[in-house]
Amino acid sequence: MADLLPDQLRLMAEHHADEIGFTNVATDESLTFGEWDRRSNRLARWLVARGVAKGDRVAILIPPEEPDRFLIAYAAVHKAGAAAVPTSTRLVARELAFVLAHAGATVALTGTSTLPTLLAARPDLPELRTVVTTGPIPADDAGTGHVVAWDDAVVDDDSPFQVPVDGSDLADVMYTSGTTGRPKGVVVRHGNIAMIPNGLPRWSGRGWLHASPMFTFAGIASAYNPMKLGLTLLYLPRFDVDAWFDAVEQRRPSATFLVPAMAELLLASPRFEGADLSSITLCPLGSAPLAPTTFDALRAKLPQAMVSNSWGMTEAGPAFCIMPPDQVDKRVGSVGMPVPPVQFRIVDADGHELPPGTVGELLVHNPGREREYFNDPDATARTWQDGWLHTGDLAELDEDGFLYLRGREKDVIIRGGNNVHATDVESVLYEHPAVQEAAVAAVPHAVLGEDVGAWVVLAPGATATADELRAFCAERLSDYKTPRSWTFLDELPRNATGKVVKRDLPGR
Repeated sequence: MADLLPDQLRLMAEHHADEIGFTNVATDESLTFGEWDRRSNRLARWLVARGVAKGDRVAILIPPEEPDRFLIAYAAVHKAGAAAVPTSTRLVARELAFVLAHAGATVALTGTSTLPTLLAARPDLPELRTVVTTGPIPADDAGTGHVVAWDDAVVDDDSPFQVPVDGSDLADVMYTSGTTGRPKGVVVRHGNIAMIPNGLPRWSGRGWLHASPMFTFAGIASAYNPMKLGLTLLYLPRFDVDAWFDAVEQRRPSATFLVPAMAELLLASPRFEGADLSSITLCPLGSAPLAPTTFDALRAKLPQAMVSNSWGMTEAGPAFCIMPPDQVDKRVGSVGMPVPPVQFRIVDADGHELPPGTVGELLVHNPGREREYFNDPDATARTWQDGWLHTGDLAELDEDGFLYLRGREKDVIIRGGNNVHATDVESVLYEHPAVQEAAVAAVPHAVLGEDVGAWVVLAPGATATADELRAFCAERLSDYKTPRSWTFLDELPRNATGKVVKRDLPGR
């Protein structure tokens, strides 16, 4: 049998059954490893008894405020030999119907607040046989067996349980955030699922503070990676600046994960300078481009910690970078080097490899661990060519193979024949003390084709005009890179992973 994700939970339950594996920071509710393992065994047995077969897709649509149920469900689906479909709780019924219909989900595990959306989508989901909910069953469904209460979806036997699967079997179907179109389901198989191998760690009992939604690629890693490092998962269901500072100061975690949007909000808070963050020794960032000034400010605040800006994407799976600590100051803006056997290439629009220091598309080769799109052979063929993943990310490599991200292909603004990389402009805007958040994108122009537009969120209490920010940029950027269209917002539109959804910027 393959090395499965729930094998790690089984290890912890065998050797550290009474240790706290998970704590909901908002409610102080916890799960020991033994409870986590036993409850997921019960649910897995029920799923199989209900007709879930190996390879069936089971949707997990559980809101952030019920993270313990999400973790139990995620382990149970894999123990039942099925494929988990972690689904965004921000989807409206029409969007949800598209995702679950495409996945062919036969069962959905849902929460109290997400049940109405799921029921609204149900008419368009003929393959969906059963819904398990943590909330009350609607009167129209009472007694039908189509909607089952969570507490009824269990069996008495909580002994170890696992439907045999191998490395080629489906583990997850992870739907992309859809920033460049309709979501696609990325196939994750048991043979290519984990970044960190299973093993019995030295148990420290310290915490890993995490606040990304569990249905995201960044969030799902929080299920097992902390325990692999001997840490308790401290989960903040909804990111809030004050709640995050309170959790760090009171619970003293040794590790935390941040997306750049979280980091910007923390830096903008009046609590940042005086906060006691000395317990943190590991602070990876990822999921979106990070302004160099933000990275430097975090490193200055956390001198005792390994602060790293990472690269990753669902399609790339367990392919990631590492930045040696002694290279951080020498490689400003880099996210590091690929961890073997992963390889990177930078190519032009015709697929020709580019020399070091030249911006092009990032291609990734992860031999033996390539992924694919679920039920979409055409998109798979376009994205994975000759074993290389075409990421759509613009990047460059230096002479020593260190990677520098420069944005997305669609983030290139072609202004009168000049290419403007949006992240270059955004990085300059983040240097201005009045700017809390910024997004740069193309706006239509009758003569130039595209012009540079900026959408800005000012820091609390700060003031700045478009003319002031334009002059600030003009001092630091070529004239064709300086935005000429300015919009001030209370907040930027973001998806569940914290990425700015630029197509939703007003006026585009």
